[in-house]
Amino acid sequence: MVEKSALFYPQPGTGGHPPAPGAAPAAWEREWAGGFARVGELLEWLGLDAQALGVCALAEQAFPFRITRSWAARIRPGDPADPLLRQVLPLATERVASPGFGSDPVGDLASQRAPGLLQKYAGRALLVTTGSCAIHCRYCFRRGFPYATQRIGRRELDQTLAAIAADPGLHEVILSGGDPLALPDGHLDDLLARLAMIPQLRRIRIHTRLPVVLPARVGDGLLQLLARPPQPVIMVVHSNHAQELDGEVAAALGRLRAAGITLLNQTVLLRDVNDDAGTLAALSERLFACGVLPYYLHQLDRVQGAAHFEVSDERARELMRGLSAQLPGYLVPRLVREVAGEPAKRLLPFM
Repeated sequence: MVEKSALFYPQPGTGGHPPAPGAAPAAWEREWAGGFARVGELLEWLGLDAQALGVCALAEQAFPFRITRSWAARIRPGDPADPLLRQVLPLATERVASPGFGSDPVGDLASQRAPGLLQKYAGRALLVTTGSCAIHCRYCFRRGFPYATQRIGRRELDQTLAAIAADPGLHEVILSGGDPLALPDGHLDDLLARLAMIPQLRRIRIHTRLPVVLPARVGDGLLQLLARPPQPVIMVVHSNHAQELDGEVAAALGRLRAAGITLLNQTVLLRDVNDDAGTLAALSERLFACGVLPYYLHQLDRVQGAAHFEVSDERARELMRGLSAQLPGYLVPRLVREVAGEPAKRLLPFM
């Protein structure tokens, strides 16, 4: 029997969590279920040829394809170079073994201190709440994470929350995944309520892509439960290109901001997606118009299968100089790389 307050770790590609027994699926859950789960179906819909694009069935089998209809609607039909399409295409290049790339590029497994709990930096820890995402980005640094062996039920969750409560130096918990907003409202509400009772926690942070890829997720129920914790809630969304931020997404972000949620964005620097200073500047401007401050520009985490997205540090620094020349400082994200074992993100100086 499934426990109501248990957290689940379904394999990527299996879809979202089911609604509670006897409950009708929420609108966002129905939209999630109706997304594209085969790349061929998407390409036929867009009028594109899979062979010409270099799409690989073996790559799709190794890391299943998934995007939402909302995301697909922002892709330009007939454009093989569309920046949103490039982020999700399973290509033959993913099958090429690349030196320096691996299955755990940021040392997640070495940082585990309790079931689902990762701690790399002082004062904060990350809780892997689920393996589910509404979109499978091909550069995802957790595409090789062993979610199937990391399941936690109520007993393990009790153990993990006890470990957090027992550490007086732990002041911030980061909900991650997968995507923590893949959890149904009841599961998420239960988890936030239990975290809210830990007195030393000063902040709760949520790392999520759902307001961008599935803006219907930001409904009244979610807004109400995010308002309940006494600690400030910070939401770090993930957008790589201004084209992702259409009117529907802007409205969802506006609802979050109106509810008192601090909104930050992290971007991954990706070859042939956003490796252009004008593109990055347009993203920062669009984010600010949506009430979101640029936070990090990440150099690619070197996960096996994503080498074709990599941008050199030299080129990244050049882009940052161009970006700084165009924008006020508060719209310029910090250029960083995560290095396993280091006590913080590594800042990459560019001036």
